[in-house]
Amino acid sequence: MREDADVVRDIVASTGLFRPDEIGIAVELVEERLRVGPASGYHFIFAEREGRVLGYSCYGPVPLTLQSYDLYWIAVRKDLQGTGIGRMLLERSEAAVIELGGRRVYIETSSKAMYRNTRRFYDRNGYRAEATLKEFYSPGDHKVIYVKALLQGQEVMKV
Repeated sequence: MREDADVVRDIVASTGLFRPDEIGIAVELVEERLRVGPASGYHFIFAEREGRVLGYSCYGPVPLTLQSYDLYWIAVRKDLQGTGIGRMLLERSEAAVIELGGRRVYIETSSKAMYRNTRRFYDRNGYRAEATLKEFYSPGDHKVIYVKALLQGQEVMKV
């Protein structure tokens, strides 16, 4: 629904972490899913309470791989962060990836200090920083790539 794009824009903007162009990309993924359907490769999970969307995740298969998935976005409204919604969205996303035949989930984030809590969140949830691409986003802003191996019905902590 078109409202989904507006909700995603509102949630991502509320975090205070993203530039307008980045927020636009989050919205474009929703619009692509609405336009193309499952063939877009973008899957969404929304966390709602009493008709209000609290957060969402967006994931999909990594092109040209057989069992690898990207978690493109996971965002929770700023005023609700730290309440377990993000963890629930992450767990449900991982379960959905397993159902789709996925075995590894990759997540990219910034090395900037303002993303410290984001990186801690991934660490606490069994992800491992696998690689750092220096100066990727801009001078002094590296891309940190996290990975977690999944196994049908259970997690594998070693990668």
